[in-house]
Amino acid sequence: QVQLVESGGGLAQAGGSLRLSCAASGRTFSSYAMGWFRQAPGKEREFVAAITWNGGRTYYADSVNGRFTISRDNAKNSVYLQMNSLKPMDTAVYYCAAGSGSRGYRASSEYDYWGQGTQVTVSS
Repeated sequence: QVQLVESGGGLAQAGGSLRLSCAASGRTFSSYAMGWFRQAPGKEREFVAAITWNGGRTYYADSVNGRFTISRDNAKNSVYLQMNSLKPMDTAVYYCAAGSGSRGYRASSEYDYWGQGTQVTVSS
């Protein structure tokens, strides 16, 4: 069992930056692939970024590639999402998720554990 708690959301101006953190409980954090998803009002939850259990590979949605960076620190049971060059379209609730990675990384169905989410609002 893994419990996830996101933090770092808030209000930013377009072009600005935010860094999201996700703290995980449980001794097996390092065995999980981790992902970030987001959901804007009236829209479905969408994939943002993912990282393999050892940080060896990362994956990004086209909409954030080159602007966002996912990383993890297994010693701290944490995963991060550095968001630069923010746009109003990035406004959403951001969720971190943990999964085995055996079924892939881009679909929400591939993750077993989810945090409660943190709100990110980008003003123009």
